[in-house]
Amino acid sequence: MSDFRLRVFQAVARHLSFTKAAQELLITQPAVTKHIHELERQYEQRLLERRGNRVTLSDAGRLLLSHAEAVIASHRALRDQLHALRDPEEAAGHLRLGASTTLAQYVLPAVLPAFQQRYPRVQLSLRSANSEHVAAALLRNELDIGFVEGFSKSRDLHYEPLMADELVAVRSATPAGPPALMPLAEALTHPLVLRERGSGTLEVLQITLRELKIKPADLKIAIFLDNTEAIKAYLEAAPNTLGFVSRRALDRELVAGQLEIVPIEGLHLPRRFEALWPQGQPLPRNAQRFLHFAQQWYNKK
Repeated sequence: MSDFRLRVFQAVARHLSFTKAAQELLITQPAVTKHIHELERQYEQRLLERRGNRVTLSDAGRLLLSHAEAVIASHRALRDQLHALRDPEEAAGHLRLGASTTLAQYVLPAVLPAFQQRYPRVQLSLRSANSEHVAAALLRNELDIGFVEGFSKSRDLHYEPLMADELVAVRSATPAGPPALMPLAEALTHPLVLRERGSGTLEVLQITLRELKIKPADLKIAIFLDNTEAIKAYLEAAPNTLGFVSRRALDRELVAGQLEIVPIEGLHLPRRFEALWPQGQPLPRNAQRFLHFAQQWYNKK
């Protein structure tokens, strides 16, 4: 099976769109359709269900996707190892990373020392900014690869999954502890401390609330802050306030009994951390190494 046909299928499965897959891979939509039909003929199975403009995976498609991702990852690992055999000194130089503040503070630092141990000749730098600013810096060629969260996508950038995350409501710890489930209407009576405009965290919350028919005017916003540490400190000093932060940012405060997670009825805020770089441009070799290393690292966690 050709590696490219697998990539085409993976792109269609990720976007659930032939058009978006074609844009990502820089090929025509008829070419995408041709590759999918070839795969379906090869396996004598329908891989995608098409109802008008809507595309979903069939049972066979879901099975193929799980194997395709493993094959593509294995091929990428083999390619990197063969390059290393050909030129051991190639893994050197600079690598400019950019990450949204949540990723820069709570996710990427854990993998950086292990990557440096594996590739000691690669000099790393990490810029922290909100998701919007990371995307802009990539387009100005100020970074080699970025890592962000949120739902918005730029057609000028290519996105690839890194790991799953979840936003949770949090407040200063109380003697009685958090409720088993707080009604959403009650949660909205509390003052809210939120991330600044342009952050992926705020975007996820806004989109979810919009889907629940909750307008910005319905919110009692106490303050916007530009980083999670500031939000956590504010919450500790304002007991009646709720904030929304990544679950990954709360380990120390939960153990110390400073903050507590408040489950809110009907409010679920899953999101995905993603890598991104300019659309249509090859990812620099050291950035490829870092992305593959980080994906493997977090898949083991």
